[in-house]
Amino acid sequence: MTNEALKNTKNIAIKNNRLAAIFLGVAFGMVGMAYAAVPLYDLFCKVTGYGGTTQVVEAGSVPVLARDVRVRFAASTHRDMPWHFSPLQNDQHLKVGEQAIAYYEAYNPTGQAITGTATFNVTPHKAGVYFAKVDCFCFTEQTLQPGERVSMPVVYYIDPTIAEDAGLDDIDEVTLSYTFFTREAEDAMAALVLDQTEQN
Repeated sequence: MTNEALKNTKNIAIKNNRLAAIFLGVAFGMVGMAYAAVPLYDLFCKVTGYGGTTQVVEAGSVPVLARDVRVRFAASTHRDMPWHFSPLQNDQHLKVGEQAIAYYEAYNPTGQAITGTATFNVTPHKAGVYFAKVDCFCFTEQTLQPGERVSMPVVYYIDPTIAEDAGLDDIDEVTLSYTFFTREAEDAMAALVLDQTEQN
């Protein structure tokens, strides 16, 4: 093989190695983004109110309409959160404007105190702005001692102004979902979101 042919072969090998490294970097980056996508989206929704995040309201009287709605409850935990977390009721039936209270239960099975925060949203997303919370365990951090089990309330109603939104006439069921994160995971995600915002 001539020197020119050897040089060409080496150049091709170098280019192939670079291309392989680029593809590997892209693949690892995509896996990392997929791993972080759900908690980052939850944090984004909590901060901006986008994607079905509920509104927070002061206690007060609102008109109660004849329209019925079923509220379903869901719960999950971030991969780093060892708590057991679940709703104490599957669903509730109420009138639009009627105030209700629902309970979630959290249990810390570990041998150490853990502080967590909950993100939340409502589906379908377009109904989220009409889901009004008067009081909720998600407004503050929750600390559970080793082996502690707590029942946590959320006081809410469906805002009667939903009746003025013709695009929501077909909504007779909504789902309220919470995800609990450790404080450390929440802080890390907040820092990541801030860093991404500053870069843009």
